[in-house]
Amino acid sequence: MFCPKCAAQNIEGASFCRACGANISLVPQALSGQLPQQSDDTVAHYGRRFRRRQPTMEHGITRIMTGLGFLAVAFSIAVFAPAGRLWWFWMLIPAFSLLGKGISEILRAKDKQSLNSLTRTPESIELSNPKYVAPSRSTEELMPPVPSVTEGTTRHLGTEAPTRHFDSLESQKPS
Repeated sequence: MFCPKCAAQNIEGASFCRACGANISLVPQALSGQLPQQSDDTVAHYGRRFRRRQPTMEHGITRIMTGLGFLAVAFSIAVFAPAGRLWWFWMLIPAFSLLGKGISEILRAKDKQSLNSLTRTPESIELSNPKYVAPSRSTEELMPPVPSVTEGTTRHLGTEAPTRHFDSLESQKPS
């Protein structure tokens, strides 16, 4: 079996190339056309982890309430804790970020609800905009070719610009 990276010959069944160290464990399967399939568990876990969930009012309210909790803790630390006067304001970072995320999630949930209630059909588009008329084109007719962008620029290539001569600085020196 040959390494696809450096073309060194390796023994059959080797996982790595002896010359360059490249992973060649899948080369025999690739040559036979039978690559291993990725398991559904890996795909499901990846999708579950990075999938954006739909915005809901409940999650938005939960985030706002958590942010208000952080604000309450920050101010109580500032007032009641003796050492809290030095670092209480660091609690404002998660408080305001949670408040902002909660507000944005509530707004996104409201937008999504309004979009779902305003589902538009092609009939409603035509009724709301009577001036809209879809162009009907025959597929049998030939369309003229679109003019090229370079068509207007290449015709100037054959002509040269006139040469300009500038007076030298020596002729302009005062005597």
